[in-house]
Amino acid sequence: PNRGTKRPRDEEEEEIKARRKQASAREHGRHREEESAALEETDDEKKKLLQIIERDGEEEDEEEEPLDESSVKKMILTFEKRSYKNQELRIKFPDNPEKFMESELDLNDIIQEMHVIATMPGLYHLLVELNALTDIDTLHESEEGAEVLIDALVEGQVVALLVQNLERLDESVKEEADGVHNTLGIVENMAEFRPEMCTEAAQQGLMQWLLKRLKAKMPFDANKLYCSEVLAILLQNNDDNRELLGELDGIDVLLQQLSVFKRHNPSTAEEQEMMENLFDSLCSCLMLSSNRDRFLKGEGLQLMNLMLREKKISRSSALKVLDHAMIGPEGTDNCHKFVDILGLRTIFPLFMKSPKKIKKVGTTEKEHEEHVCSILASLLRNLRGQQRTRLLNKFTENDSEKVDRLMELYFKYLDAMQAADKKIDGEKHDMVRRGEIIDDDMEDEFYLRRLDAGLFVLQLICYIMAEICNANVPQIRQRVHQILNMRGSSIKIVRHILKEYAENIGDGKNQEFRESEQKRILDLLENF
Repeated sequence: PNRGTKRPRDEEEEEIKARRKQASAREHGRHREEESAALEETDDEKKKLLQIIERDGEEEDEEEEPLDESSVKKMILTFEKRSYKNQELRIKFPDNPEKFMESELDLNDIIQEMHVIATMPGLYHLLVELNALTDIDTLHESEEGAEVLIDALVEGQVVALLVQNLERLDESVKEEADGVHNTLGIVENMAEFRPEMCTEAAQQGLMQWLLKRLKAKMPFDANKLYCSEVLAILLQNNDDNRELLGELDGIDVLLQQLSVFKRHNPSTAEEQEMMENLFDSLCSCLMLSSNRDRFLKGEGLQLMNLMLREKKISRSSALKVLDHAMIGPEGTDNCHKFVDILGLRTIFPLFMKSPKKIKKVGTTEKEHEEHVCSILASLLRNLRGQQRTRLLNKFTENDSEKVDRLMELYFKYLDAMQAADKKIDGEKHDMVRRGEIIDDDMEDEFYLRRLDAGLFVLQLICYIMAEICNANVPQIRQRVHQILNMRGSSIKIVRHILKEYAENIGDGKNQEFRESEQKRILDLLENF
């Protein structure tokens, strides 16, 4: 045989050796992988241990660090992150507390850390600037917890603290101006959640600061708008705060701020909103009789009268202010002064023709006519002597055109009222058919709906009719009766409307006032 050719057995042995080598290599590789994985696990454990040690060291360092602005900001940022993480996990796993338990513990830890801020009043402004205090939506999520928070804040005179902080903030610095805005946000949220705290807030210096900020010679900005909004909230349904504003010369401040809009319209929607807030604040204050004297002495009537003549956006609100200043027996002095400053020349053109295009957003023709008729009713109730004569003479001018306009409004609102009554009667009929009981609360609700549909304006018109027909001016009386007959209407309808008006008058007033007003209106009816 050829020696250069390998035998089959030799080939088989070499193949076996090669396979053994491959198997050995694979086994060696597997061992190396296992060793590497074991080393990696060991490294991971070491890393974790190192991280824990480092974190512990950092926490120890943090504990040793003095509390400053940087550390508070860091703390609040950590709190926000942990809070959001906890909320996300709670939403994701609502039925599996184990999933969010760790985040709950982390959140609790940072809250405990934040307790230290309470010992550093100089850093409180950071909580405000970074919006760390809760908002109104969060308050309503847990009202019981919110009650505890608000109690603690009020007891700790938080508003006084916030006002002290406001006093030192410089609004020319953006961050501090934001701090002012957020502080006002805290007050608004607390007031919305608990309206009764408005009195304490005003007395703790907030009212004084708001008035000072409003009259500060600074360009209009978001903070001035917010001040006007918070002021309107403080005065809403709160006689104590209305009195306080009057004592702080707040009526003059409001009039000074509003005088800007006598001849100029607000330049932006935000500035218009501020103007409306100031008007609303003024109307709230005029609910108090002592403030009506301040309004009179501060020449508020003159300003409102000028606004009516200038025909700017402020005109609608000025009309509302005059209505509040002159209504009821407390408005007597303002009614006489209004005639003295030739206010009749201003109000009657507005009575004769409602503006076709009312610029103020949200003001309707009905609201305009309601305020004008209310002012005329107040003048007829309160004026005496020569001023009353001047008012009645207006109804005889130009062939009694103002009586004609009065009767035109009477039929306009009578039709609206009859349509509303028909609808309500249908609803009552359906309720009875279903076996539902119409109780006193339901009747009150129906009456309020009727007032809103136009009954209140109709009552004012009928009151004016009764007053001018009792004024011993035959020309006026004859014209009223003539138009009623021409339109196929009846005095009985007018009497019925006024009797209902008398029955509901004086709500919220003392019993003596109510009885005297009812008697006065019923006496007018006898001679109608």
